[in-house]
Amino acid sequence: MKYHSVFDIIGPVMIGPSSSHTAGAARIGRVARSIFGRMPKKAIITLYGSFANTYKGHGTDVAIVGGLLDFDTYDNRIVDSLVIAKDFGIDVQFVISEEEADHPNTAKIHLEDDHNSLEVTGISIGGGKAEITEINGFKIKVSGNIPSLIVIHEDRFGVIASVSNVLSLFEINIGYMEVARKEKGSTALMVIETDQPINQEVMKEIEGLLHVKRVALLKTS
Repeated sequence: MKYHSVFDIIGPVMIGPSSSHTAGAARIGRVARSIFGRMPKKAIITLYGSFANTYKGHGTDVAIVGGLLDFDTYDNRIVDSLVIAKDFGIDVQFVISEEEADHPNTAKIHLEDDHNSLEVTGISIGGGKAEITEINGFKIKVSGNIPSLIVIHEDRFGVIASVSNVLSLFEINIGYMEVARKEKGSTALMVIETDQPINQEVMKEIEGLLHVKRVALLKTS
């Protein structure tokens, strides 16, 4: 196994007793918040495997909600995240599933408000790291080792080329791209990893493209 830094071995700076059940869970929640783009009005959090068995004792519940509030793993407010979410008027519900997931530390997060809804599934893989495995039913794998651009769009001619052209104009090289759609002409999703950082100016250019519904830049670690 290749380690990128000493923090890959000793784990992250964090609030809570477990890098897998607390820090990793917080990062899953924060990614979901990043993709949703704002404070949700409702969050339904389904826990599987060891998350389901130990979520209260290991702080998985407060960690995920802390992530939804955009708190980092070391933010002291995480311990009070359930109260803070309630004060913000967020309806938080936990569902404990007996269904066997592919990974023991799995959480599915459904977010919604008056305008949009989003469903993100993530796994905590140890050392405070997380992977996103599904977005709105699209099977993906985002490790978070480098920033990843998520583009949700209509499946229309030229959208992929338009996004690529924007990145090219800003001299940003695509290291990896994955594109998926549910069916022809319906909603589609791009996952793009780049060699250069993506700033807000690039994000705004992509958001303004025809048929693009939502753009998010995420990093899980």
